Amino acid sequence: MNIEVFKQFGLTHNESLIYQALLELGPSLAGQISRKTGLHRRTVYDTTEMLIQKGLIGYILKNNRRFFEAASPEKFLGIIKEKENLINNSLSEMMLLYTKTQEKQETNFYKGKQGLKTVMEDQLKQGTKEILILGASPLAYEILEFYFKWFDVKRRKQKIKARIIFNKLDKKPKIPLAEIKYLPKKYTSPLAINIYRDKVAIIFWSKDNPIAIVIKNKDISEGYKKYFKLMWRIAK
Repeated sequence: MNIEVFKQFGLTHNESLIYQALLELGPSLAGQISRKTGLHRRTVYDTTEMLIQKGLIGYILKNNRRFFEAASPEKFLGIIKEKENLINNSLSEMMLLYTKTQEKQETNFYKGKQGLKTVMEDQLKQGTKEILILGASPLAYEILEFYFKWFDVKRRKQKIKARIIFNKLDKKPKIPLAEIKYLPKKYTSPLAINIYRDKVAIIFWSKDNPIAIVIKNKDISEGYKKYFKLMWRIAK
């Protein structure tokens, strides 16, 4: 049997050797363990003491001599349960610390259609009241064909409004819960900026390699919102 499995439960190399040896030998003297494992007798005594403290081996006295014996391997299930209880007891405190660190700035990169879907679905998470889209590209409907029908149904159910600034289009799209304005066609670009909550998603709608950069930062988000309001006044 490979001793690496014992190391996964937190045993040292020597502890693993001795526990495995006792499984194979049964009740054994330190000298027998030493010969089986190749460890010095002093090391065997020190290591068996550690295993006794962990409850993984015990010993019986015969004629004042210690015969060491492995505890049932089911003991490892108890160790896992203890660790699980320890984690559960500390989880709420750890989550509080994690949440605090998540409030800091984050920048994530996404590639491909699935990556873009992840970005779009992030906009539907709890707390989103309005999505501001600057430079919306008609390419989005080609790259994620049929997807936006589902997205808009979900957005409408959650009553998330949208204000969208398109570049001039020949055909006006029908988008629920949305106010739409237009900029001159000469400003057409495959680049779009989606602003929601404290995030800004910069999306490059490319048929070959669509990508998105999502920045989570309240100050940056507020700055883009002000820029959007300016463009909203200019757009028609």
